[in-house]
Amino acid sequence: MSDKKIKVLIVDDSAVVRKTLHDILSSDENIEVMAVAQDPIIAAQKMSLQKPDVITLDIEMPRMDGLTFLKKIMQQHPMPVVICSSLVGRGTDTLAKAIEYGATEVIAKPQSGTEEFLQELRLTICDVVKAAALSKSVKLKKSKPVISQKFTADAILQKPVSSALIQTTEQIIVVGASTGGTEALAVFLQALPINSPGIVIVQHMPEGFTHTFAERLNSLCEVTVKEAKNGDSILSGHVLISPGNNHMLCKRSGTRYFVEIQEGPLVSRHRPSVDVLFRSAARYAGKNAVGIIMTGMGDDGAKGMKEMHDAGAYTIAQDEATSVVFGMPNEAIKMGGVSKVLPLDQIARDLFNRKI
Repeated sequence: MSDKKIKVLIVDDSAVVRKTLHDILSSDENIEVMAVAQDPIIAAQKMSLQKPDVITLDIEMPRMDGLTFLKKIMQQHPMPVVICSSLVGRGTDTLAKAIEYGATEVIAKPQSGTEEFLQELRLTICDVVKAAALSKSVKLKKSKPVISQKFTADAILQKPVSSALIQTTEQIIVVGASTGGTEALAVFLQALPINSPGIVIVQHMPEGFTHTFAERLNSLCEVTVKEAKNGDSILSGHVLISPGNNHMLCKRSGTRYFVEIQEGPLVSRHRPSVDVLFRSAARYAGKNAVGIIMTGMGDDGAKGMKEMHDAGAYTIAQDEATSVVFGMPNEAIKMGGVSKVLPLDQIARDLFNRKI
């Protein structure tokens, strides 16, 4: 992070939430709370005096609701906006509209015990704001809980061992994404034909959000997209999105691939974790898998992609120019697990040029 602090404007009608977010964000040496506002009208007045780098925005407020304000911001002066609201819960229209209007990040507050909830997620909230500030365009991604210990994929699945897999011509594609991934995945999946190999995706999102996200992608794409359930087969022309707050693994029975949904500790500070998905692909698919790591903050997926690469898989990282945040792809590249670095709009074409 640069020496210049990230200026944040907090917009929330609750004085308790404003103070809690102010205290949490101010505790990070890279963040400065520029101002607070109890509604969008006051927020607009503050913004006319000084432009923030990031806005945290509630939905339900007096004089103007947060979604209307978000839409106006993106139409007039696009900037990273983190939605922090109790209205963006499981499968809600509000969540879908926040994504549509260009929210960069979303934090779902509970209906009660908000102060305690925010304090528990204080490190994650700071991470979310910093990730939003790095964004080059407005996109949506969800926040995760915080842990004191950073687990690796060993907590879920042991490293792949060198063993011959039953030969099969069936291939699968595994994809990991975080900040900026909601739009990156839409671009990638819309470029795929109906006969593409089965695809399994971990997008960092909390429980309840992935169902709506999968439905939105399904409405846009030729391939069929759904939130994964335990035991779902990985089939040609189908895409499985890991459910939030659960790890997802690729498994194999004979020549059939399927997914296993598991609980377990956070891995690389995430659940679902890209490292877990990629490790399972290395172990159970080997050279029959293709791995793709997309835009995102942090290093989740870097170790798993190296394991896939070492197992003979073809691996792709999204390039810096088209990544909202280049963290995850860059870490995978630095670890030596990437076969090719490509702009987002060339990934699907590259796969089918190789006759995947």
